[in-house]
Amino acid sequence: MRFARYEDRGHIRCGIVSRDGIHPLPEGSDLLDLLLLEDPAALAAAGAGALADPAGPAVDQVRLLPPIQPPTIRDFVTFEEHVEGVRRSVDGAAGVPEQWYAAPTFYFTNPYAVIGAHDEVPMPPGSTVLDFELEVAAVIGRAGRDLTPEQARDHIAGYTILNDWSARDLQREETVVRLGPAKGKDFASSIGPWLVTPDELASARAPGATGPAVTMTASVNGIETSRGRWSDAQFSFGAMVARASADARLRPGDLIGSGTVGTGCLLEVKDATLGRYLEPGDEVVLAVERLGTLRTPVIARPAGRR
Repeated sequence: MRFARYEDRGHIRCGIVSRDGIHPLPEGSDLLDLLLLEDPAALAAAGAGALADPAGPAVDQVRLLPPIQPPTIRDFVTFEEHVEGVRRSVDGAAGVPEQWYAAPTFYFTNPYAVIGAHDEVPMPPGSTVLDFELEVAAVIGRAGRDLTPEQARDHIAGYTILNDWSARDLQREETVVRLGPAKGKDFASSIGPWLVTPDELASARAPGATGPAVTMTASVNGIETSRGRWSDAQFSFGAMVARASADARLRPGDLIGSGTVGTGCLLEVKDATLGRYLEPGDEVVLAVERLGTLRTPVIARPAGRR
């Protein structure tokens, strides 16, 4: 199933997306509330009940909101090609640090800066070097602590696309202090267009693979800049969720990002593709097979906005 959260004529609703349109859940229903029940059967029943009724509005007739407002966001870095590309671009160094292979690593980012699939992104204050990052993300459906990777898979309610926007000039200045990114990251994170339940991806996953064999692409103004596969990840979401749960309790709604797919940002491929970073007037389109598409206009910062 594909769970969407949307605004229709001033009303915020949740529903199930089908070929016919959006099948609304009962008024007042919210995906996070359903996840807090920690009952996959209840989530499936709510979706089945909506699908049994006629479809409501078409997807292109509503404003898609983030499918969930996550309480926390942990973003990992699990694609080897991305790590290589960033090191090459930033430090001129080759290869990947040996420590990266030992365990999946992550940083926390701002859950209050989450925006919908097609919302505009203004240039962040103090930055002239805006970049996108093409990722997938998992949403936790059941609480857990100290999980094994095998247990962790059963705690995932579904998947969505994540664009971890980056102000590269601010990020470069901040990381010199070795505390991790802050203002270079916390102005926007796009997620959506909906939450896709794991069964929708099962047929694309080979035994032992770290992820489904689906294609991930990014383009700017119709120019393809990035192409990779989810299955290229070094670590599975089971491994990521297990790592995040070590000595920490995960709760329903928590968002776990995969990190950027190889070639999935301009920092890696700018010179070979667009020739520059993002500017107002650009449109960034991220697409992941079976998950959908994020289509984001980049705009100038509105006058008077701080």
